[in-house]
Amino acid sequence: MSVEKMFSLEGKVVVVTGATGVLGGAFVEAIAEAGAAVGILGRTAVVAEERAEKIKAAGGKAIPLVADVMKEEELNRAKDLMLKEFGKIDGLVNGAGGNMPIGILQHEQDLFRMNLEGMKTVMDINLWGTILPTQVFGPALAMNDTASIVNISSMNSKQAVTKVLGYNLGKAAVDCYNEWFAVELANRYGDRIRMNALTPGFFLTEQNRKLVWHPDGTLSARGQAIINNTPFKRFGKPEELTGALIWLLSDASRFVTGSQVVIDGGFSIFSGV
Repeated sequence: MSVEKMFSLEGKVVVVTGATGVLGGAFVEAIAEAGAAVGILGRTAVVAEERAEKIKAAGGKAIPLVADVMKEEELNRAKDLMLKEFGKIDGLVNGAGGNMPIGILQHEQDLFRMNLEGMKTVMDINLWGTILPTQVFGPALAMNDTASIVNISSMNSKQAVTKVLGYNLGKAAVDCYNEWFAVELANRYGDRIRMNALTPGFFLTEQNRKLVWHPDGTLSARGQAIINNTPFKRFGKPEELTGALIWLLSDASRFVTGSQVVIDGGFSIFSGV
């Protein structure tokens, strides 16, 4: 098999959750450009529809899927739409997750009076928002000779990042799930279904923008601390995640499972000195 064919997604069908977000937008465009039909799953119908139309206008195949990753009934309807439209599903990108204001503990707030329900809500969205779509779409993936699931981890799972305990807990749990489920898949399906994760460093999204930027466009103290501890001295760009994503979805990664691909501009290896 040629290298070009190994990395191609031609003929594959991939569902992306969280596809109406900033990173999700880059994911679906790259997947479509690599040749796959893509299901754009998110809660914001107008964005999902706009992104699907943009892909189709460029000659690709896409369908909007309006669903909440925490609602099994909605996910099942999305799965049925995908199978009706394309007849199969080869890949799943669990891109849904992120943080919320209710999951943030500011430095001046009482540590022993944090919003525990808020922290739990954020943890649940990141963990169960990854597990539930896998449970729903997994049986369709299992019908293929080769299939791939890609989860989204974070630097927050590796180090104590202040203020966002719920997000830290959720992504650490995703790491555990990524390894555990990859082994269970292998035990049952051999090399037919792989599960891996991308581990991004700091990328600007709508969810973290207010934590790292002031309204006047200058960096906050937190944003400056991130830049200071990133050897590349900048935030990542969404499209800089897509090369690794396409690799993990393609046949080029057929012997890779349970792994995490770190894409962080050197943040995780820098001591700060």
